[in-house]
Amino acid sequence: MTDTPVTDLFIIGGGINGCGIARDAAGRGLSVTLAEMNDLASATSSASTKLFHGGLRYLEYFEFRLVREALIEREVLLNAMPHISWPMRFVLPFHKDMRFDSETPTSKLLTTFMPWMKGRRPAWLIRLGLFLYDSLGKRGILPGTAKLDLEADPAGRPLRDKFKTAFEYSDCWIEDARLVVLNARDAQARGAEILTRTKVLAAERHADHWVITLQDQASGETHQRRAKMLINAGGPWVADVLHQKLGQNSRENIRLVRGSHIVVPKLFDHGRCYFFQGTDGRIIFAIPYEEDFTLIGTTDSDHSDPDTAPECTAEEQDYLIDFASGYFNQPLKREDIVWTYSGVRPLYDDGASSATAATREYVLTLDQAQAPLLNVFGGKITTYRKLAEAALAKIGKVFPQLPADWTAGVALPGGDFAVADAEKLRGKLAVDYPFLTPYWTRRLIRAYGTEAWAVLGEAKSAADMGQDFGATITARELDWAIAREWVRTGDDYLWRRTKLGLRLDEAQRAAVDAYIQGKAQTLAA
Repeated sequence: MTDTPVTDLFIIGGGINGCGIARDAAGRGLSVTLAEMNDLASATSSASTKLFHGGLRYLEYFEFRLVREALIEREVLLNAMPHISWPMRFVLPFHKDMRFDSETPTSKLLTTFMPWMKGRRPAWLIRLGLFLYDSLGKRGILPGTAKLDLEADPAGRPLRDKFKTAFEYSDCWIEDARLVVLNARDAQARGAEILTRTKVLAAERHADHWVITLQDQASGETHQRRAKMLINAGGPWVADVLHQKLGQNSRENIRLVRGSHIVVPKLFDHGRCYFFQGTDGRIIFAIPYEEDFTLIGTTDSDHSDPDTAPECTAEEQDYLIDFASGYFNQPLKREDIVWTYSGVRPLYDDGASSATAATREYVLTLDQAQAPLLNVFGGKITTYRKLAEAALAKIGKVFPQLPADWTAGVALPGGDFAVADAEKLRGKLAVDYPFLTPYWTRRLIRAYGTEAWAVLGEAKSAADMGQDFGATITARELDWAIAREWVRTGDDYLWRRTKLGLRLDEAQRAAVDAYIQGKAQTLAA
């Protein structure tokens, strides 16, 4: 054991926070090892609503610092990853029936000074919120708020006749699981070691280092690593890691909140997203998804156990169907649902009365009683890079004279092109590989950006791409994902690196899984 090298940082957790910290730290010259017990982004970080957003509704909780940081980050991130993130316009229909969550500070304030409002969310308040949303963050790419006449605008056609007016504002889409993988790839390129399907069984704390016992989930074999500092970025398991794996006593804890989503066939033909407000004070989104579908979500429900896989319950499905049907001309039915997914958000436990009201702020705690330990509580995908910078500021207390912040404006793999040049890039790929269909071209650029050329290589025809699995999935692309992106099962590729599982039948999905597992075993041999 004494011959085992001592790395600077050992990170537990391969979600967006763990991979973001690994990338930032490796880029500053620290030696980094990251262990994830499953696939990268296998939990919370692949189950978001797929938005880089400031959190418009958080203004009702007076979370101005969080909203401002997220709003500024939108464009920083958009410039660094224009292949997996792109601007979207959000349509917020207005009707006098709009209601607050009665527990928000804004609702309570309004009830105190304007009791006749009875919990309503008036148009002037929405305008004020959107003015703040436009003003709190810097906007260079994204346009500001506009007012829409739904009787004339195409966004009004799918909606019920009672909606005459809407407000339109800007936020961004993000391919959440690909964001995690690209951060991990960039971390690896800068020297980090990324261990997937490697479970931390225990970590023993010494005066100047940690001894971490790991288990390979495929072989069952165990081994140990040493590190000067441990970072607990376990997401939903952060408290379990802290108390059980590390044996630390701490009052810090998290609140597990389940967010569920449904996917249905495409409900509207334009590329804008809807922001719907309910009579219960909650909000949901209806978002264009994978070209032929609409994504609807999310719910907010407490979740008791991180080891219990989250599922979109029948009650949650009905809630989302009823909520959306209150807006769309064509009511939805349970039979319309083609897929559901659910994730657990590990929010910092601030004692809020409801899951919806729990803070989305992140909290970082540094314990230097012996070998240092940094715990990461909470956070949201939009502010992952700022969370990583804040973590490195804490780490700087242990490793003085670290280089300054560097990730702002540095492109992730494949993202080295301008936001406005996405169409031009698609055109160039179509010219260089004329056998690609328009959909195939769009998909490859949105997944790989400028790396699409490396994925396609010297192919001159579709036959050169190898076995065709359907939905433009080929052996050549799967080989790339296995070699470069830690793909080891069909689910890794079909539901995290992509969402192409939506376009395949059960037999096709099984064929993808068999091919990947066969190749992965060959690599392991």
